[in-house]
Amino acid sequence: MRKFLWALLALVGVIAVAGLVWEPLVATEYTAPASRKYDVEIARDSFGVPHVNGKTDADAAYGLAYAHAEDDFATIEEVVAMTRGRYGAIAGSDGAKVDFVFHLLGARETADRRYLELSPQVRAVAEAYAAGLNHYADKHPQEVRLSKLFPVTGKDIVTGFVLRAPFFYGLDSTIGALAEGKPQPKESAARMTPIGRDPEMNGSNAFAIAPKRMADGKTWLISNSHQPYEGQVAWYEAVTHSGEGLDMAGALFPGSPFVLLGHNRNLGWTNTVNRPDLIDVYKLVLNEAGDKYRFDGKWLVLETKRVWLPVKFGPFTLPVPQTIYRSVHGPVIKNKRGAFAIRYAGIDNVKLVEQYYRNTKAKNWDEWAKSMAIGGIPATNFIYADKSGRVAYIYNALFPDRKPGFDYTRELPGDTSAALWNGPVGFDRYPKIVDPASGFVQNANNNPFLAAGPGSEMKPSDYSPYLGIELGMTNRGLRATELLAADSSITPEELLAIKMDKAYSKKSWVGAWMESFAALDVKDDPDLLEAQKLLATWDWTSDGNGAADALAERVIRLGARRNWRGETMPDPRKTLREAVDEFKDRYGRMDPPLAEVQRLRRGKVDMPMLGGTDTLRATTMWDAEQADKKMRVRHGDSFIMLIRWDKAGTVNSESIQPYGAATTRPESLHYTDQMKLFVAGKYKPVHFEWADAVKASKRRYRP
Repeated sequence: MRKFLWALLALVGVIAVAGLVWEPLVATEYTAPASRKYDVEIARDSFGVPHVNGKTDADAAYGLAYAHAEDDFATIEEVVAMTRGRYGAIAGSDGAKVDFVFHLLGARETADRRYLELSPQVRAVAEAYAAGLNHYADKHPQEVRLSKLFPVTGKDIVTGFVLRAPFFYGLDSTIGALAEGKPQPKESAARMTPIGRDPEMNGSNAFAIAPKRMADGKTWLISNSHQPYEGQVAWYEAVTHSGEGLDMAGALFPGSPFVLLGHNRNLGWTNTVNRPDLIDVYKLVLNEAGDKYRFDGKWLVLETKRVWLPVKFGPFTLPVPQTIYRSVHGPVIKNKRGAFAIRYAGIDNVKLVEQYYRNTKAKNWDEWAKSMAIGGIPATNFIYADKSGRVAYIYNALFPDRKPGFDYTRELPGDTSAALWNGPVGFDRYPKIVDPASGFVQNANNNPFLAAGPGSEMKPSDYSPYLGIELGMTNRGLRATELLAADSSITPEELLAIKMDKAYSKKSWVGAWMESFAALDVKDDPDLLEAQKLLATWDWTSDGNGAADALAERVIRLGARRNWRGETMPDPRKTLREAVDEFKDRYGRMDPPLAEVQRLRRGKVDMPMLGGTDTLRATTMWDAEQADKKMRVRHGDSFIMLIRWDKAGTVNSESIQPYGAATTRPESLHYTDQMKLFVAGKYKPVHFEWADAVKASKRRYRP
């Protein structure tokens, strides 16, 4: 017995040691980009925002990487871990889900296969950015959590783009439904994706106003993204300059070697999430052994690959085996219903890295439109403006070139090439509005055929139904169009008030949703009757001035996800019951002030945050797990930028973030120094030109 116990203890010890050392032992260590000296200077302004000035574009990317790592190395390291299939070694089971997707999509294989298709300039920028991260990691080894993760390579940077891009238009929903054996329409995936939790709630507002519509005669562009406040797709603000023209102010995600939205001297753009149908699912016909599938009368081998996902459990990291399948269609998921292949926009494509880079380098509309025609960015609306006064809206997506004869909203036959599309349609077929008679374009994740006001809209009949354009409508989209169309000479103050609008339109989905509560017969339940009467007093805003604002916002939030997905709305009585029970438990009352319920919190700063789930001043999602039972806003209005060109073509801009530039540095002044301005709806100067940045700088240095 004693020998058995000793043997058992020895076995446990071996497993424990293996759990501590196996993952870094089996991990691949990559070769660093070729060594070279980078010529770059960083100037930090009074809010800690980095202004990076390099001799070449690559120099600027190197400096941007170093500056971003100074403020948020932890998140960048997580993004790099995702590009290696090692995120589970940092984030446990949630990270392992991302690693599974990494292998399922073959993200690294795509980057390896397509890397040399990128221009030498883009590869140089990606490799310089990687070198900047490596330099930071070398100087701060105590911050590195995974051994053999550094050095980072240019292919890692490209892999990050390949992995994350499809999740902005809903690939998580398809993967989640298939993994759980559920049919389409889709349910949300198991929360964690390569772009964080709840990606379906990512949104945004955007406005571009031509001089003829503005009282000040300037061209205006308002960028108002709705992203998580923390994590892999939280915005980071920066300004870059280079002797080769990489001059851009705006925001980017961790792992990007250049600004993704904002402006240069001549033009600017911003993005809002769109949700066209860019994913097709094919049911395969397998042989009895399950190792082959029928396609055009032949039996083809189902590609199979065994992968081991690292999953961190406390101090140990254990290997979890998974099998990855692939067919000619794309990645394959097996479930109790069979085997299903997925084909999605941007599959096996790295051009989005080239396209983003070329966008920043464009000097006019023709150059920018040429970049947009590259066909790399899988989905997202673009709202554009430039110093000439031109404004435009592009419903951008790599639309599958589908053939007639199939219902592409349902599962497709996987045994015939007739249902298989082989590439996106051309840029000339994208829905777009350029210089509308109305003088404005807007989008707030709404139906693209409501973008420029009455008389200036696109006609749905002009576009093929096979493009899969969504027709849903947000309250934000309705309000933006109503407010912009009603004013023929908009002052800057009026435009900023529209951006901060906290009202709901009775014509929106919220109108019908609120009517469903008013129609309930709740005489048998005193609590519900009280809540119904309270909601009847609501003034249709989330400005915090009404007694019903908090309860109204709660029931709106409980219906928003269903509405966004286009699903049947939840039962009104059960929804009201849930809201009432929650408020009585949390606050002991049904009418707490909205300012006490919604809070912007970080570190020691705790401030009231007004706005609504689907208002132009957006507070999209809450964290409810707070010690005092209040709600911490974690998603909604995030990076906001106001851009305008005067009649001489000179650009000026302001911006604001929810927290501050020092994203994960609690000891820094810039961890929370923008919160007061953000809550008040105010902005700070950008200092776009390098000479202005130098004058405003509080610190200048070379990495």
